[in-house]
Amino acid sequence: MTTKSTGSTASAALTQIEFDDKPEGPVAAAIIAAGIGALALGIFTTLAEASESVAEFFEWSVRVGPLSGKTTSAIIVWLVAWAVLYLLLRGREYESRKALTIALVLVALGLVGTFPTFFQAFMPD
Repeated sequence: MTTKSTGSTASAALTQIEFDDKPEGPVAAAIIAAGIGALALGIFTTLAEASESVAEFFEWSVRVGPLSGKTTSAIIVWLVAWAVLYLLLRGREYESRKALTIALVLVALGLVGTFPTFFQAFMPD
């Protein structure tokens, strides 16, 4: 005789499993650092468009132009921010919703900085 396994048996077994609570600080650090990296890219883009000397500084590859320096610098900012925030938030409770809100605001600001309509306002005449 065979018996059918029901979904209620499986869900009952899952409710009996205990999971350790882990602090969300490291997760929040990664989320916020991503927002900081996006903001850095927006700032670097605006600065490179506003100043010829900044654009020349960011031209790390002649074939790519200033984009090579802007994106590489933004990645460096992101990694440094992630490392610093990880050290500050590890082992601490941090609300994920708050971290996500902060990151979304930073990403939105960074995105604005990459739009020609925005950075052209800072271009020299």
